[in-house]
Amino acid sequence: MHRISIFLILLISLTFQSCAQQVDKKQNSKQKLGSKDLSTYQTAYFASGCFWCVEAIYESVDGVVEAESGYSGGDTKNPTYEEVCRGNTGHAETVKIYYDSTKVSYKDLVRVFFNSHDPTTLNRQGPDSGTQYRSAIFFSSTTEKEIAKQFMDSLLNNKFFPSITTELSPLTIFYKAEIYHQDFKTCNPTHPYIQNVSNPRLKEFQKKEKYRLKNR
Repeated sequence: MHRISIFLILLISLTFQSCAQQVDKKQNSKQKLGSKDLSTYQTAYFASGCFWCVEAIYESVDGVVEAESGYSGGDTKNPTYEEVCRGNTGHAETVKIYYDSTKVSYKDLVRVFFNSHDPTTLNRQGPDSGTQYRSAIFFSSTTEKEIAKQFMDSLLNNKFFPSITTELSPLTIFYKAEIYHQDFKTCNPTHPYIQNVSNPRLKEFQKKEKYRLKNR
């Protein structure tokens, strides 16, 4: 009986610390997506675990105008969050970055990517596991592909990582996630996952990259 109780406690704890969980779809009332004209900015696409975390990290970077959560790299058309969380659509939780290239370069964004997650863990980031949480860069041009590939080769050649599992694939289509996922950290500051996983990850990145932050 005691062992069963411990197991249930652990299970509940992991549930609260996992990105794949039920959320209040009505909570996100502070939407700002769509209020800006983003047509003049460059875009980039990165996946490195739960998009709630990744979105918050990139939005703290000077030169990033907006970050939008969504899904890329799969086969299912118009996937839902529930379908992606089950891991059977092939998609990765991905963030679309809108950035001002006069302030931050694509290479800088790749550096942020590798400095804000563990690229050595296959299909896992923190408490989240599954192909939907894989490390991936979805490039939109041969130039982006070359920049990302050279950066990865440099990390390996200089032994920053023993290996890198990051997928480097061409972008086919990006599906914007449901509206309640956008700006999730800002709109849900007391959510257990935000407090226990997203905030510590963001703070760790900010310690490494102080000079890249907005309002530094």
